[in-house]
Amino acid sequence: MPKTAPVDPDAQAFITAAAITDPTQQAAINTLVVDLKGYNIWSKMIAIYPFVGGDAVKHSYNLKNTAIGQLTYTTGITHASLGIAGNSVGYANTGLKATTMGISQNSGSAGVYLQAYTPNQVFQYGTFGNFFLYKSDITTYFPAVNNSLAPTYVATTNDGFKQSSRTQSNQILFKDKNNSIATLSSTSTALNSTDIWVCNANNYGGSTNFISYFFMATGLTNTELNDNYSAVQTFQTTLGRQK
Repeated sequence: MPKTAPVDPDAQAFITAAAITDPTQQAAINTLVVDLKGYNIWSKMIAIYPFVGGDAVKHSYNLKNTAIGQLTYTTGITHASLGIAGNSVGYANTGLKATTMGISQNSGSAGVYLQAYTPNQVFQYGTFGNFFLYKSDITTYFPAVNNSLAPTYVATTNDGFKQSSRTQSNQILFKDKNNSIATLSSTSTALNSTDIWVCNANNYGGSTNFISYFFMATGLTNTELNDNYSAVQTFQTTLGRQK
């Protein structure tokens, strides 16, 4: 009888903490961790919320480190097999701050997997544009990583995996699904010390559609953004919620 391949210990720690019992979900988590390690980007990750399992507790755990960044929720957050969704007011608080979680002014990245368009889709904290992404209409995004004014990016789609990354003081990289990476002019500014929220921002309206994945990391290069897309897209495809 062939031997069953061992489960990665980091994947197993998450599976145990989140009480993931579904074999397909367990396999998807394990493959995701193995792929991220194979691409040598697991070590850059600070928080990964795969939103798998369908309920508030399972969705709360940070895959990278289950001991930190566990989400707490306000009212208005919906949990389902597609992930989490807000009601334009509710949010999930990571409890993590840019000033203490391990990124720097010129090295940070984040990404979100969207199921559909929502006006004023927000994934940021603090002053407008300070971290990651503000979405103003169907395809207009304002990617931001540690900057006070975000550049504009017009996407070809309104769903799927969107990633922003800063590795230099004067530019941001933005990857829209599997399209070519855009290099956008943007000057960095000091880190903000406010907790990072998902589904909402500390000063703008929030999302009302499903988010199927959210990550934060130190700065990812072009190659790493492409590899991260491949790993996450494989994960979503296994779960049947790919876009």
